[in-house]
Amino acid sequence: MAILVIAEHEGGALASATLNTVVAATHIGGDIHVLVAGQGVGAVAEAAATVEGVSKVLVADDAAYAHQLPENIAPLITTLVIDQSVIYTHVLAPATANGKNILPRVAAVLDVDQLSEIIAVESPDTFKRPIYAGNAIATVQSTAAVKVITVRTTAFTPASAGLRGDTAAVEPLTSAHNPGISRFISEQLAKSDRPELTAAKIVVSGGRGMQNGDNFKYLYSLADTLGAGVGASRAAVDAGFVPNDMQVGQTGKIVAPQLYIAVGISGAIQHLAGMKDSKVIVAINKDEEAPIFQVADYGLVADLFEAVPELQAAL
Repeated sequence: MAILVIAEHEGGALASATLNTVVAATHIGGDIHVLVAGQGVGAVAEAAATVEGVSKVLVADDAAYAHQLPENIAPLITTLVIDQSVIYTHVLAPATANGKNILPRVAAVLDVDQLSEIIAVESPDTFKRPIYAGNAIATVQSTAAVKVITVRTTAFTPASAGLRGDTAAVEPLTSAHNPGISRFISEQLAKSDRPELTAAKIVVSGGRGMQNGDNFKYLYSLADTLGAGVGASRAAVDAGFVPNDMQVGQTGKIVAPQLYIAVGISGAIQHLAGMKDSKVIVAINKDEEAPIFQVADYGLVADLFEAVPELQAAL
């Protein structure tokens, strides 16, 4: 039995989400192969070869994969599965924007159901995943010959990398897939000195209670003191306070930091689905009936415009 893990990478570096996905694969059991698709991804492949538990790294280095267009990468994956020179029983990817874009196409071509955002592996064919915005956990068994799975990375500890005494075999793939049905136009990358939300150990998030985008300066200052990432609720994003790449929640980013500070966030079910697995949750809200206090380890009923500067001063 072999498992194919689709590597997430950006800027020539292997993303930490890949390490969590490899651990999910180890819970299934079997040989773990990692597919690195892109252009100029030699360094990424070398990094993947040092990840604990990986037995082989497949490298598809071609201009067709330069921007990881799903229309090009999905056929590559399905070819590897259908070719059957290696019998892949599972195909895993992180439940990131890329993973959610690529794997449904793979599942459709293979004519199998996809298992989305698993949080636990019960056996090679049985998995747990959240439903109803995380209010219930479904145990799902798949009888498909090939199980196509996205992994909620916050549910698995990352595999160690760079500590092996040896490295996995690296095998280049020569075929390239470019159906010509999509093309890359441009991208706008958000630049920040703060940690990326899904990787940050501390996250400070603001909600509708911030009143406007200018008031997020209080959270930016607090985050810089703590070395934290800054997030927001959907209400704050929809109100135009901050860009949507800061959204935490069911339709935003799923985070599970060591410390999550929710400021002016009421705690709608969709927001809780994205952060309630945080190790310690602190809530600051002037409404003592706010649902956020039901999941908070520490709650402060106070005016955030007084409490946050006081917290900043104390730190």
